[in-house]
Amino acid sequence: MKLTHTRLLVDNYRKCFLFYRDVLGFEVSWGDENSLYGQFKVGQTHLGIFERKQMTDALNSGYIVGGEQGERFALIFEVASVDDTYEKLKEKVEFITCPMEKLEWGMKVAHFRDPEGALLEIYENI
Repeated sequence: MKLTHTRLLVDNYRKCFLFYRDVLGFEVSWGDENSLYGQFKVGQTHLGIFERKQMTDALNSGYIVGGEQGERFALIFEVASVDDTYEKLKEKVEFITCPMEKLEWGMKVAHFRDPEGALLEIYENI
């Protein structure tokens, strides 16, 4: 098996598509804000977003708006400079943590959420 991309299942597709395209500036490799599936080129991989209702319909598993996500995953993005990226994004996203050195991890990190509550981390090695 080969992992080709990560797919987020979201309730508000349009809002999330615009967030990843316009706020984070990811290159769209497929779809648009109305297609209910979109994919972004992010470094050497792809990030897909898919309207959660479409996936639950395909799986016949039922759809519950705002279903519990919890802290089950995080999207981790390496950046050249956490401080520079933080400064670039801080007016566009609400950071949970300010840039901080995690010496035990060997990294500097900062965290924020997407419009659906998914946890995102930016990091640089130190």
